[in-house]
Amino acid sequence: MANIIQELSTAATLATEAATTAVEAATTAAAEATTEAASVQQVVESTKNTFMQSVKNFSIDKLIDYGDSVAAGLLEFAGDLFVASLILFFGFKVSKKLTKMVEKFLDSRLGLDEGLVHFLRSFTNMTLKTIVVFWAVTRLGVAGSSIVALFGSATITVGLALQGSLSNIAGGVLILLLKPFQIGDYIVEDHSKNEGTVQDIDLFYTRLHTVDNKTVVIPNGVISNCSLTNVTRQDYRRLDLIIGIEYSQDIDQVRAVFQDIIDHQEKVLPEMGINIFVNNFAESCVEMGVRFWVPMDDYWDVRWEVLEKIKKRFDQEGISIPFNQLDIRNQQ
Repeated sequence: MANIIQELSTAATLATEAATTAVEAATTAAAEATTEAASVQQVVESTKNTFMQSVKNFSIDKLIDYGDSVAAGLLEFAGDLFVASLILFFGFKVSKKLTKMVEKFLDSRLGLDEGLVHFLRSFTNMTLKTIVVFWAVTRLGVAGSSIVALFGSATITVGLALQGSLSNIAGGVLILLLKPFQIGDYIVEDHSKNEGTVQDIDLFYTRLHTVDNKTVVIPNGVISNCSLTNVTRQDYRRLDLIIGIEYSQDIDQVRAVFQDIIDHQEKVLPEMGINIFVNNFAESCVEMGVRFWVPMDDYWDVRWEVLEKIKKRFDQEGISIPFNQLDIRNQQ
């Protein structure tokens, strides 16, 4: 019985301690909640006070002052923009005049090749315009060091993206140094079979003027890396003709006709040699060859005139030129 009473006493003591602990915990939580509520109330009061103070400090005068400062800044920017526009307008005009002066100096004073003069003209024009744009941008308040840094990074990026254009510049330099052709030469390029008289060589392109009055633009990188034929580089050119005659014709008679026509042609250069020969025995004709030299500028005129005279003399002499025929027989 004493043991039971002792155990009940111990249990009561433990229950009392647990209740005390729970009451203390509840009291602590209530205190913390009260503290947090007080903190939130303080924040709300502080925000309210700050807002009210800002409203009290606001005035029309300060708003006007702020508007004046913004307007002054806009006017200053507008003035800088106007000045930059003037720099671009007049700078490009001055660049154009300076480019013409440089071109005239290189051509008349230094006597440089026409293709090199055109190339340097393009380079000078681009350089001067770049300087004008740099000046205009710095007038707007952009730091020169920032422009240089931006230009450097942009140059690398653009260089990687425009490798073809850079190759065109390199090709133009090679053309001017090695001179496979010059302005005024008639060339035939093998890449796209374009041909014509070289009209201009600039930083990126070579322009040809065709005989039918068209302009062909070829990238310098392409034309500097392909084979081409410069037709007018030399002062003289050999004219080769192949004329077919029937097997029944007299070769000596034909030779005499050719010789007489060439001898009476004023623009032929007999001192450089005249050759009249049998070129080949074809299936339906004997091919007679004629070779002689003419000045480069007279090549096509002489060729057309000689061919016309040969046809007329053959008709007079009774010499036949064979041509393909189709015989149809109707058998019943």
